[in-house]
Amino acid sequence: MKLFSSVNDVADINALVKEALDLKKNPFAFQHLGKNKTLGLVFLNPSLRTRMSTQKAAMNLGMNVMVLNIDKEGWALELRDNVVMDGTTVEHIREAAAVIGQYVDILGLRSFPSLQNRDEDYGEVIFNKFVELCGVPVVSLESATRHPLQSLADLVTIEELKTTSRPKVVLTWAPHVKALPQAVPNSFAEWMCKADVDFTIAHPAGLELSTEFTQGATITHNQTEALQDADFIYVKNWSAFEPYGKVIPGNEDWMMTNAKLKNTNNAKVMHCLPVRRDLELSAEILDGPNSIVIKEAGNREWAAQAVLKRMLEAM
Repeated sequence: MKLFSSVNDVADINALVKEALDLKKNPFAFQHLGKNKTLGLVFLNPSLRTRMSTQKAAMNLGMNVMVLNIDKEGWALELRDNVVMDGTTVEHIREAAAVIGQYVDILGLRSFPSLQNRDEDYGEVIFNKFVELCGVPVVSLESATRHPLQSLADLVTIEELKTTSRPKVVLTWAPHVKALPQAVPNSFAEWMCKADVDFTIAHPAGLELSTEFTQGATITHNQTEALQDADFIYVKNWSAFEPYGKVIPGNEDWMMTNAKLKNTNNAKVMHCLPVRRDLELSAEILDGPNSIVIKEAGNREWAAQAVLKRMLEAM
């Protein structure tokens, strides 16, 4: 494995999930793989779980880790080719990415979308430039359109806690006060459509995700209908794909509450975090027995470790 940017980079997702769960039982068994190897984590956007879990995963494998908040601690990057750099940018991405690749054996990169230009965001301009130019294996720490480490951890969590062989999993839209990217729901949908689950997406009209990520899912605008007999409920807000990046007002009644769990199969409730309490997801759920958001976040470590282990093995 030289690139981990989507489910399409994984030949067998069940094997990768099993590997993550095996590492959870024995996290230090492969420290020899990372000896004298360095992981670079480059962030253009804020992070808590991704930063700490990936750093911990690398340390479990014996790696050295360097972290750079390039948006705050680095030079302003120029992304365009064939331009005279006489403005506010100081360093071209061609030099920056290539230089970072001189210092690390594996690069992890986080870059959010602008939510202004869909073609640019969905073209993954920044992420793909780093992949092209750094010269080392690259792990997505979330990009403009996907968050594969989160999705892998989500699938690990479902596998760990499921009580039926093919659970019903529902991704439901939630209210928010600002425009959020589609990366997490895109990625979750893409992984669930390849997993052995009964998968439904519920959202208000006008908030459809790109069909690139939802092939195979049941899609409905009726949240009550979607939640019927659900085993796992994944709560997440996202802005519109068309018109791109827009917030559609109203729909505050889509927030998940205990009352909505009554017709589920005592569903376990998931969220990638951070979460705005009593806006996206009710505090009664977050503080109650159905919430598995902390376990889900804990599994981010083993998801990252499974991916890094495969990259180290491929060197």
